[in-house]
Amino acid sequence: MAHKLFTSESVTEGHPDKLCDQISDAILDSIISRDPNARVACETMATTGAIFVMGEISTDCYTDIPAIVRKTVEQVGYNSPEYGFDSKTCAVLTSIDEQSPDIAMGVDASDEYKKDGKDASDLIGAGDQGMMFGYACDETPELMPAPLSYAHMLTRRLAEMRKAGELPYLRPDGKAQVTVEYDEAGKPVRIETVVLSTQHDPDVDIETLRRDIREKLIVPTLPAHMLDEKTKYYINPTGRFVLGGPAADSGLTGRKIIVDTYGGFSHHGGGAFSGKDPTKVDRSASYMARYAAKNVVAAGLASRCEIGVAYAIGVARPVSIYVDSFGTGIVADDRLAQIVEQVFDFRPAEIIKTLDLRRPVYRPTASYGHFGRTDIDLSWEHTDKVDALKKLAGIC
Repeated sequence: MAHKLFTSESVTEGHPDKLCDQISDAILDSIISRDPNARVACETMATTGAIFVMGEISTDCYTDIPAIVRKTVEQVGYNSPEYGFDSKTCAVLTSIDEQSPDIAMGVDASDEYKKDGKDASDLIGAGDQGMMFGYACDETPELMPAPLSYAHMLTRRLAEMRKAGELPYLRPDGKAQVTVEYDEAGKPVRIETVVLSTQHDPDVDIETLRRDIREKLIVPTLPAHMLDEKTKYYINPTGRFVLGGPAADSGLTGRKIIVDTYGGFSHHGGGAFSGKDPTKVDRSASYMARYAAKNVVAAGLASRCEIGVAYAIGVARPVSIYVDSFGTGIVADDRLAQIVEQVFDFRPAEIIKTLDLRRPVYRPTASYGHFGRTDIDLSWEHTDKVDALKKLAGIC
């Protein structure tokens, strides 16, 4: 097997699509903190001078959506007219309806619960049909693909430096891309290329910016053993990035799903996460699949693991669950699937209970990824099922 290259991307919290994700999840957090059983499917669109919030929300509480929007925009960093987008002056438009009763009837009582009503775990039906995937690998301590982990490290650090004033010419929008070289055994051995573009003040010299970003951000942030004299750097390759954010490019909730998940290393069912309450299996089942896959890898049952789950609307139990260890499993994949199904319950009510999802934990996930996070405590990142998996696999 020859060496190969793989590339993943991350974006900062000031990227227009990520701004929209954060607004949608800030609204969700505000509602679910007061009404844990609320149904929320909230999407946001941003463009020059305006933000449009739309969707279906069923709740007993009042939420000041325009205030949440402006606060989120300000916290992200768009708080000056010279940035082309300002939290105080942008227009905020809303168009909100309640959840469709045709959908609610399947979520409120699943097909199984309607038939026998004996198991409370069958009560909640899946909010839609669809496929969800979870993935883990042993390339990094957080059990995530190396290219994506490194890209997230750069964008998170870029935002930290901006907020701390370490590079005072930085503005909120930005993105990073990291290409990693893998050896014949499929292990990451070095970083081939780093691409980073950051919004900046108009008066900064481009050579100063490039030198600062390389010497003060990239080199200190990425693992030293992964960088060498052949690593290529492309920093603001166009030479100018003054106009950014919604003033330069429209934003939309759910348009960075590969950034949110595994950087292209794993399959994706297509459903976005942000703005959706946990009855939406697009979100909750993806979290559960990551939880299961991470525990499989942490238990040493495989060095790579992908778990796929599929649902029918209004039905609690998945129509299929599959496990792929890519040839790295210590037991056959069909046996691994049986073990996973014994340890993890993928019915929506059980997912919500196991991962404690009826609480305001969502806004922090809306930038720098929903998985592999070490800066925040997320229940689906815990590895508390390792012993149970080992026991069933017979390796205790």
